[in-house]
Amino acid sequence: MTLGPLEYTVIGFEGNRFNGEIAKDLAEVIDAGIIALVDLVFVTKDIDGNAKSLELDNKDDPRFASFTPMLAGLTGLLTEEDIDKVAAELEPNTSALVILFEHRWAVKLKVAMAAAGGFLVARETVAPEIMEMLNEELEAAELTA
Repeated sequence: MTLGPLEYTVIGFEGNRFNGEIAKDLAEVIDAGIIALVDLVFVTKDIDGNAKSLELDNKDDPRFASFTPMLAGLTGLLTEEDIDKVAAELEPNTSALVILFEHRWAVKLKVAMAAAGGFLVARETVAPEIMEMLNEELEAAELTA
């Protein structure tokens, strides 16, 4: 079996206002075969700076109910150290959804590259701050067009 590239994304929620609404959009990219979930962890830090991770399979918590169909088959590759690192970077009174996923769209490309004798030279994600500036520039350009 060939795996696509793995990536993790941390989505923060100020004021611990996570309500689970993003589950629908996450499910769409999973159902389309664009990504496959590998691990999914929720981390929260209270106003005093105490952090803890919560299991998303807690069916009694309505914030997590919409994630339940996505939890089957997760491999749990995120380590306690990974979660501790995320928690350490969170501001007090903030929560985060940590998503480790496989880029399924890249599997065929990876196989084709290998068959052609190709190899990956570099891969990097553009920083969120740069993406935010770029999005603002594009929105401003659309308004003036």
